[in-house]
Amino acid sequence: MGYYIQTGGVHGKAEEICKRNEEAFVIPQPTSFSKVPASMGLICVVDNGPFEAAAFCYSEREFETFTQSDGRYKVWLLMDRAKAEKLSGYKR
Repeated sequence: MGYYIQTGGVHGKAEEICKRNEEAFVIPQPTSFSKVPASMGLICVVDNGPFEAAAFCYSEREFETFTQSDGRYKVWLLMDRAKAEKLSGYKR
């Protein structure tokens, strides 16, 4: 099941998340999920054409789903994990 961070617009979600959450920042795509610090939440903003989706990559499986080459433009962010869980509605 996917967990997504909702923002006000349909595009510019990475920028909006960073603007609203001072601890959030853009990173290059990680080479593996194990490289993400446990205290950080990994967000993948995917451009689906008409809209972007900001997905919380909460597990290795979610990470693998979003790192598949599918032709969509993606921006990767790190932010405080507890904040990412709250914003996306993720429950452990």
